[in-house]
Amino acid sequence: MIGGGKSYVSAPPAFSNDAKRLLVCTGTAVSVFSTSTGLQILSLEGHTALVTAVIVVPGNKALSFCWTASLDGTVRYWDFAAAELMKTIDIKMPIYSMVIPALLLGQTDSKVMPADAFAYLSVENTTQDNAPKALRGQIRKCSLTESRLAGVILAETRKPEVISISPSGKFFGIRNKRKLHIWRAPAKDSKLPVAKITLHHTRNFTLLALHPTKRLVAAGDTSGRILIWRGFGNRKFSDGDKLVNQGSMNDEEGRPGIRGDDDADSCTTWHWHPTGINLLRFSSDGAYLYSGGKEGVLVDWQLDTGKKKFLPRIGSPLLYLTDSLDPSLSALSCADNQIHLLKMPSMEITKSISGIKLPFSSPDVYEGICSKFAFDDTDGLVALRTENYRIQFYSLFDDREISEVQVCERNHQPGDEVSVIVTLVSLSGDGSMMSTVEVNLPEDGIGGLVCLKFWASDSQNKNFNLSTIVYQPHRDAGVSALAFHPTRQMVVSSSYGGDFKIWVCSDEIQQKQDTLQHSGWMCYAVGSYKDYDVPCRKKPMTAAAFSADGSVLAVAAETVITLWDPVNNMLVAVLGEMQMPIVTLSFAGNSDYLLSISRGSKPQLSVWSMSKLSESWSYKLDIEDVTCAKDSSSFAVLAHLPKSSTFMGSNEPIFQGKDGVILLFNATDPVPLAMWSVRKAKGGGLAFLKGNSFQQQSIADGKSPQALLAYINADHEYILFDPYDYDARELRMTRGKDRVAVDETARYGYASIYGELPQFEMKRDQTLLAPYAPSQRPWETIFSGSSHNLLPLPKLCLEFMESLLERRTTTVE
Repeated sequence: MIGGGKSYVSAPPAFSNDAKRLLVCTGTAVSVFSTSTGLQILSLEGHTALVTAVIVVPGNKALSFCWTASLDGTVRYWDFAAAELMKTIDIKMPIYSMVIPALLLGQTDSKVMPADAFAYLSVENTTQDNAPKALRGQIRKCSLTESRLAGVILAETRKPEVISISPSGKFFGIRNKRKLHIWRAPAKDSKLPVAKITLHHTRNFTLLALHPTKRLVAAGDTSGRILIWRGFGNRKFSDGDKLVNQGSMNDEEGRPGIRGDDDADSCTTWHWHPTGINLLRFSSDGAYLYSGGKEGVLVDWQLDTGKKKFLPRIGSPLLYLTDSLDPSLSALSCADNQIHLLKMPSMEITKSISGIKLPFSSPDVYEGICSKFAFDDTDGLVALRTENYRIQFYSLFDDREISEVQVCERNHQPGDEVSVIVTLVSLSGDGSMMSTVEVNLPEDGIGGLVCLKFWASDSQNKNFNLSTIVYQPHRDAGVSALAFHPTRQMVVSSSYGGDFKIWVCSDEIQQKQDTLQHSGWMCYAVGSYKDYDVPCRKKPMTAAAFSADGSVLAVAAETVITLWDPVNNMLVAVLGEMQMPIVTLSFAGNSDYLLSISRGSKPQLSVWSMSKLSESWSYKLDIEDVTCAKDSSSFAVLAHLPKSSTFMGSNEPIFQGKDGVILLFNATDPVPLAMWSVRKAKGGGLAFLKGNSFQQQSIADGKSPQALLAYINADHEYILFDPYDYDARELRMTRGKDRVAVDETARYGYASIYGELPQFEMKRDQTLLAPYAPSQRPWETIFSGSSHNLLPLPKLCLEFMESLLERRTTTVE
């Protein structure tokens, strides 16, 4: 089993003392990356919930110890060079942030903590019945040597806040709506309460940063302003929670919005960012202040003069800037799940650690028609649409980015209004070709240009080059689906305008004709299907798929399935009449079965027999995605769980937090082979992949290799597993004798790697939806039934003439 797709930017990372390693919070673990190669070296496993803080113990370069905190309510001490857990402190409350002033004050230089070492934690306080209190956030003091809370509550807030600490370790603070609370860390062996001051503002703060040597604090607000207080706490700190120096609403220079009587000598305001500040950090020498926000530009402010220089075109909102003990190396964390290593002070990006791109919101009008993922099952890659008009190729086996393709060249900055959206991505079977569709969104009802692009790659690094651009491939209509031919350089595109087009690459034509022409793609054929109830209306083409050998092209004409000969562009047959529009078609591997998925108020999964031209079985399931194994008749679907589902006849809802289920089928049988309940199914995807190194390990273990099933959830976290490995350790149930029986002990399938399994009604649906099948005497029913069941025109004329001939013979007799 392989997992990945975790976030690298849920919390600030930390450098090792020799700056050769970067410790990154990745879900429930801490991953250690090499700063020279950008590759993961090892992982610290042990937490059971999201890791929210990692702090390296400073010292000589050989020292390799760190503290971590997590939402599982524990603080842990590690030797990260050996990946060894050395100590665990359980405070039984989720920890959202942690600072340890003793480390920065130089009070610790070994793996043995002194008797008076304390950490300050931002925790969430809940009542015994788990109902949130009005003030859920608390700042608590924790003894690291005695492994317990010190009983001191420094502050209470509506929600847990992030704690910021000065590089010297003398001060730490939090933002609390329109206030800043700053504490002075107690001196060694001090038994006095932690002293606090409060600074005020008329807008909500977003974060704060403390100067490494001076009593100077900078804070950003929601409007993009940066406020800098100099000399705070020079007069006094308060003891406990008493607020001091309420003062007037104007600062010493008369500007509104800052309390001039706060305990600070002066206050300065800078304003360059158009929106809220996400990043604030003083340089290690204290001469500069770095800031960043949604616009994706790192701004370097000279503290004495206010002069600026910029690192633009990062392409994503900025989150954290982390310094190392090497003054020439820093790490910049971005919202697109990337960490850039910067050469300072020039701010040059030298290397990037790229995680899987996070999902982005498409405009509502395109929400249902955008393809989420495209898979290269041979190399185990997934192609993802990103926010900055790119396609990211990500290795599911190696859990790292392979490449990025810029689909549309635009000077896009994060936070700008989206004007272009990549709606569809499709890959050829061998992964060497790609086709994309992008839409320029209309402005004031004008525009809406659709662009179809074809790409080619000659390398294993998936560096695609643009081959052909087709503007408005279906006139003014949008493209609903793209599909590659399994063996030829051929692509079908279907449109909501009522037609589909078959595109071929001129390279294939040149090989046949032995001519030298410009390489590119051209339209080979056009097809449509008219609604015979309304003859002037062509039905929208909503889905398309090629059969395993490429001899049949299936195109959904809204609620019916049309089968075509793609070479001769001839209509072969028409199947069914669904109640809702068909959104997905897929052939079940090398079998003669076709799958169709309908969505709407009456969703349905249907399996059609190509040999009988009729529906074999169906389920009324709301399907999110479907994938078919290439070398068998197996397929898997990702279905949404109904909110009213119950488990084994009880009145309790199924699986708290589970909203989807994966069902594995053989196309010949409506009874699932196995089922797995999952989280975050809405927006998720499935794919069968070849096993590669995973299969080689299975062969070494004496197991027969099988295709792997990949599940990616809505947050782009993923897992790969062998769906046919019934003895896997993660599976709790055992396999039945021949297949899964529909009873109370075996209806779970083979149990879930994500939890228990829901109850489904497994009765076979024998009702066919307007099947089409040839008759022994077709002339008797040739014009009866629905109009979409009419035969192709050449066959229709032949059958009609045969019917006249039959009638004449009968009359003579």
